[in-house]
Amino acid sequence: MKALSIIFAIMFITIISGILNGQDSQNVNKTTAEQVIATIIKNTGSSPISNTVDVIKEGDPQTPVTGIITCMFATMDVLKQAVIKNCNLLIVHEPLYYNHLDGTKMLQNDRVFLEKKHFINDNKLVIWRFHDYIHNMKPDGIEMGMVAKLNWKDYLVKGTTNQFVMPETTLKDLLKNLKQTFPKNAFYVIGNPEMKLSNVRLAVGAPGSATHIRLLEDNNVDVVVAGEAQQWETYEYMRDAVAQGRNKAIIFLGHINSEEAGMSFCAEWLQTFIKDIPIHFIECGPSFWSY
Repeated sequence: MKALSIIFAIMFITIISGILNGQDSQNVNKTTAEQVIATIIKNTGSSPISNTVDVIKEGDPQTPVTGIITCMFATMDVLKQAVIKNCNLLIVHEPLYYNHLDGTKMLQNDRVFLEKKHFINDNKLVIWRFHDYIHNMKPDGIEMGMVAKLNWKDYLVKGTTNQFVMPETTLKDLLKNLKQTFPKNAFYVIGNPEMKLSNVRLAVGAPGSATHIRLLEDNNVDVVVAGEAQQWETYEYMRDAVAQGRNKAIIFLGHINSEEAGMSFCAEWLQTFIKDIPIHFIECGPSFWSY
């Protein structure tokens, strides 16, 4: 009996040791956030971008990745959904802390900032911004997502992702089309509702008034569908253009509306080469509501 007890004890220790070693092996083999990010950048096909904003904003680069979330902004709601889904790497297109470079010096005593930062750190999340590299893809990943969202693929000018020639319509009818795509949102529009158009340019995000005006100067552009701009710049240029009788218009969708579909595209694209990690897109939706 004593001999049997010794044998069973040895067998038990061996089994437990094997289980523990297996767990250690699994942990060792877990892909880290840093490794996932390097894989993503490599697959963009882009050359290294100097002074890029595409860096880890919060979290430990060596964190083993349990799941990936792609989103436009890492809002509090998105962060909570990520935790529920057991996803600890968030790939965001826009800043985490309310300014382009995520400077936090002026926020050190701000309760909104501190609560968000504590939530991220308490849940061991990693936040990586994916802005410059996805725009640098050929074709532009954000624009690819928007073409699909708008359902304008059949109107694309060959070789582009932001130029469209559609059957002649009016500005009013184009807005009706956009409203079907974005039913919960209001748009800012400058132009004659009855003007006829067929040539449309997409200017996602906030490229600046110089870009908007350059596009509007083009004789082959009737309407620019844009993200956002400072209201004392492109808005006033367009107001004068319309007053002069020019057949031009601009539609501001809002920054999120103009790019968020790109991060849905991002999730689908990631799934083509990241096979062993769950990947989800979470919509953050507009920042505000209109009254």
